[in-house]
Amino acid sequence: MLVRTTNSKDTEDTSSTELADPAAEPCVSYPLPVVVREGSFMEELKDTSIHHTALRLAEDVKTMKLYGNLYKMVQKLSCSPEVDKDDMKQTLENAIKANGLEVEIRNVIYHLIRNTVKSDTRPTPASSDPLNYLRRAGIQWERRVRKSLNSMCSESKAQLHGQMRTASDREEILSKWDELSTYQIDLSNYRPVYAPKDLLDVLLSLKGPMKQDETDFLPKWEFSHISLTVKNLFELRVHFSELLRNDNNFGDWSATCQKILKTRHAPLCQQALKKGVTPPPLRGALWSYVLGSQVEQHHIEHWESLRQSVLTNESIVDKLVFKDVQLTATNDDRYFVFEDVLYQIMLCFSRDTEISQLIQVEFTNSAKAKQYEGPPCGFVPFHGICMLAAPFCYLYDNPVSLYYTFRAFYIRYCHRLTTINTHPQGIVSLCLLFEKLLQTHEPQLWSHFRELQIQPIRVVFKWLMRAFSGHLPPEQLLILWDLILGYDSLEILSLLAIIILSFRRESLMQVTSVENIEAILSDLSSVKVLPLIQLTLSRD
Repeated sequence: MLVRTTNSKDTEDTSSTELADPAAEPCVSYPLPVVVREGSFMEELKDTSIHHTALRLAEDVKTMKLYGNLYKMVQKLSCSPEVDKDDMKQTLENAIKANGLEVEIRNVIYHLIRNTVKSDTRPTPASSDPLNYLRRAGIQWERRVRKSLNSMCSESKAQLHGQMRTASDREEILSKWDELSTYQIDLSNYRPVYAPKDLLDVLLSLKGPMKQDETDFLPKWEFSHISLTVKNLFELRVHFSELLRNDNNFGDWSATCQKILKTRHAPLCQQALKKGVTPPPLRGALWSYVLGSQVEQHHIEHWESLRQSVLTNESIVDKLVFKDVQLTATNDDRYFVFEDVLYQIMLCFSRDTEISQLIQVEFTNSAKAKQYEGPPCGFVPFHGICMLAAPFCYLYDNPVSLYYTFRAFYIRYCHRLTTINTHPQGIVSLCLLFEKLLQTHEPQLWSHFRELQIQPIRVVFKWLMRAFSGHLPPEQLLILWDLILGYDSLEILSLLAIIILSFRRESLMQVTSVENIEAILSDLSSVKVLPLIQLTLSRD
């Protein structure tokens, strides 16, 4: 497959050089000024870089499951009457555009580039890497979680990798696949492997490499010793600046979004989400384009293979999935109606090996990668993980579409909230961002927490780790997640946490116990996400 790159500047420069000065002497060459020569050299470097990037992207596309289908469609077009063999390149390009294939290729490249852009991960010597201890802590946390799962297997005498279901069990789960809430299973001896509080305790126990005398003049924050770079409020205001634009065209916004969907162009769909006023009937389609989760035939086949794995094999993780749904979504009056589909989604999710492959490619240095015994998906379910999938039930009637959009959202965003990592939008960075914003912009609240010897992060950590799912009303949560997708940023979570504390400052200042603080913050049903964020960002 060919990925064509063009440079309009090159075309313009070539045409201009052909207009020679008539008065110039023929066959006489003059040395170019140094600046011009350097400019030409930089242009050559740029062109070379673009060329190599195009080659790399073309090779990456060839490894994708959709490549075969794209290749066949291009082959068919090349044999069609629309393509002239005497002008193959131009007529084939025109045919690709006319048949809508160009947009599909553009979307593929868009998602490839988004998924391969990382923070600076150039290797540094362990002795000079200030975040090396944080990476070690992430590995140790992973070991601890896997060890807990293995201990649970030993206690319950269950197989970690599962075993074949009996014939009667297979028949029962197959007959109840659409009503898994009626599937009888003994969960009395099972408990969540870990909860948000357990991860927070580990984060608060992290000790950096800085010496005591180096921290004497630093504020005593829980995460101040971690040398991660986070934005200040001004930088957040710049990043989310489009939320402050006074657009009065929202009356026709639904029609505009429908036109955007007809283009099938992922960047346009992402841009539409930035306004935070997504028409609910169109939200699911917009999200699927932004996340690249449109369902193709190979997706359906993969879903069916996952489903068959659930029907034929049982695993200890199945028990954890049932337990988690029953402890969370089933007891939530906004999500209990989705209990059956959540079982389907999470059981298949736990068996999907593609998840671990996609996450590992993004985060793991292959030279240091260590394989751990665990579920096929690559991670151990925690208490509340199903609540990350529950909001998608409001967007899709088809479990296959629901599954792939949730999976894409989890891979791009949510897994950073459940692991100890150095990513700029990982849970550690979000905690640090929250504390810096609180101390800088709500000093009275900060001092109040410190006087009570209450760590502020403890009262909001569950919001951050679950991305507010189960805490905000669904319609407000979906607006918040619109902004996450539109701005490709989880930093909005820390910002919203600060905003909520700020608007409840008076009540918080009147209480003196963590129990009362949590009671004040327990009900977020009155929170309106978009107006609060806009008001905060517009303040001087």
